[in-house]
Amino acid sequence: MNSFVVRAPSTIHFGQNVATKVGEEAKRFGAKRPLLVTDPFINSSGVLEPIVASLKAASLTSAIYYGVDKEPTMEHVEECLKTQIDEKCDLLIAVGGGSPIDVAKAVSFLATNKGVIQDYMGIDKVTIDALPLIAVPTTAGTGSEVTATTIITDTSKNVKMLIISPRIIPKVALVDPMLTLGMPKALTAATGLDAFTHAIEAYVSRKAHPISDLFAISAVKLLSENLPLAWREPGNIEARSKTLLGALEAGLAFSNSSVALVHGMSRPVGAMFHVAHGVSNAALLGEVMDFSLSGNFPRYKDLAMAMGLADLGDDIKTAKSGCQKVRQLIKELEVPSLSALGVTAEKLGPVVSKMADDALASGSPANNPRLATKEEIIALYQASL
Repeated sequence: MNSFVVRAPSTIHFGQNVATKVGEEAKRFGAKRPLLVTDPFINSSGVLEPIVASLKAASLTSAIYYGVDKEPTMEHVEECLKTQIDEKCDLLIAVGGGSPIDVAKAVSFLATNKGVIQDYMGIDKVTIDALPLIAVPTTAGTGSEVTATTIITDTSKNVKMLIISPRIIPKVALVDPMLTLGMPKALTAATGLDAFTHAIEAYVSRKAHPISDLFAISAVKLLSENLPLAWREPGNIEARSKTLLGALEAGLAFSNSSVALVHGMSRPVGAMFHVAHGVSNAALLGEVMDFSLSGNFPRYKDLAMAMGLADLGDDIKTAKSGCQKVRQLIKELEVPSLSALGVTAEKLGPVVSKMADDALASGSPANNPRLATKEEIIALYQASL
């Protein structure tokens, strides 16, 4: 058996109302002035009220940055870092989806390391420990609350910068299903399918290992069973809880294994066309799975059976049935296609070569069970329209 490493936050709280533990957790790190990092919707929705109350109960007053109004960019990071410096904040608390959490991760290490965010694109370039970060997700999808990655868009180059370092894993994750009850149906679908993609890719990745497999298979089972129910019945707290747990496990899975071709291709779609990450993953997932099956039919068979499908007595047939199930799930959740979002063949043509180059440069496609050439990636983009 090959050796492997498992990394995760030192503390994960999961369950209803665990977000109210933020004050005691911040106090545990000796914080004097936390910085809340969130988005405009969360800031105005009332979600922050119990969090702020918990901080006050711990005799802590916080500053706030709520400018993360879209997928995270280097401008968001620069603005948030300025707030952290001006307010002399010694701990970050990210509340929201993957975007506020990713911005908070970037600020946490830029506060202690030199340079600008572009200096850290790649793997293990963060050399000094970051400020402590507590992550409080309000969506069931990205898994960013437990991962060693952040993705920040370089708007000057239309490139999504992938930054990976164990130093940016949040110290504490407070994973509270009550905070997901207000999610709109479209966001439930997009973030849930993002998590589903994490779990699938973590399991078929060339970097998969026994511990990541446990999280990935459990996540596939939880999400395939509960995401459609959470989408149809937004107030169903049991379905919400199990969907959120699946997203958490998917985050632990891919952070300790890897993502693969879908994510490598998804990032350029977001950078070029400003399509939300979960939506672009969903748009690509069916075609990429079909392409990838032959790289490891037995693993895709395992995924099909985790989705509750029968063993058809043949790895290839069972694996293909799983791929069909995934396509049906995406259709059921009414996630729009890329073309419906304005990514037409005419717009794709002039930039698709660069997108394929950027996908390959990210490194994620190298983890795929079936390796893809640049020409094959271009064909997959075109087929996904």
